[in-house]
Amino acid sequence: MPGSIPSLLVVVPAFNEEASVGDVVREVHAAMPDALCLVVDDGSVDATARIARDAGATVLELPFNLGVGGAMRAGFRFARDNGYTVVVQVDADGQHDPHDIPTLLARLDDADIVVGSRFAGAGEYDARGPRRWAMRFLARAVSLVAHRSLPDVTSGFKATGARGVALFAHTYPAEYLGDTVEALVIAARAGLRIEPVAIAMRERQAGLPSHHPVRASVYLLRAGIAFLLALMRPRVRIEEGTVS
Repeated sequence: MPGSIPSLLVVVPAFNEEASVGDVVREVHAAMPDALCLVVDDGSVDATARIARDAGATVLELPFNLGVGGAMRAGFRFARDNGYTVVVQVDADGQHDPHDIPTLLARLDDADIVVGSRFAGAGEYDARGPRRWAMRFLARAVSLVAHRSLPDVTSGFKATGARGVALFAHTYPAEYLGDTVEALVIAARAGLRIEPVAIAMRERQAGLPSHHPVRASVYLLRAGIAFLLALMRPRVRIEEGTVS
């Protein structure tokens, strides 16, 4: 680790993303040269870890696949243990533009978590059928819990400030959709302020989308279950940086 630890950690959860992770790391370095880029290799069986290191990332290798939630939990604990106060999540498939990171960071002055929203007027991202219905249902449900209008609660492009880092290092859900829906519900119930900001989503640089249209109905069902699980969790509070 460098002698002077910057406050910003960019976490890139990656599972078998050898075709795109190198470009993502280089983009992160170009956009945020003073940040540390941490690639959490989530049990990949390809060359993800090696390519990420070659591109200049610090790599944390998990022994087996935990999913995005488990990878991000490891990233938040790395941040807590190494003195980082701000964490930005960037996906390894190239859909998130690291040059939008300053847009997210600028909103942290008034929020604990800033969510890059695909449905707030920027870009041309669209989802149809049951998957879009699920997104709309979840957005409305989480918005009620958060007491804020959150148009896109399944976005993985997020910036989290010091209170959120303390919370998520202690308890970050690893279940399906836990890294998006459930995490936001936990944060809202802990009293954290969540704000959306419009961003444009790019096409994947490589690989296949994680949600194929034929699985849209399953997505709808599992998304609803994730929301209910979030409401069933004990409420956690943040007081002077301490989780209770």
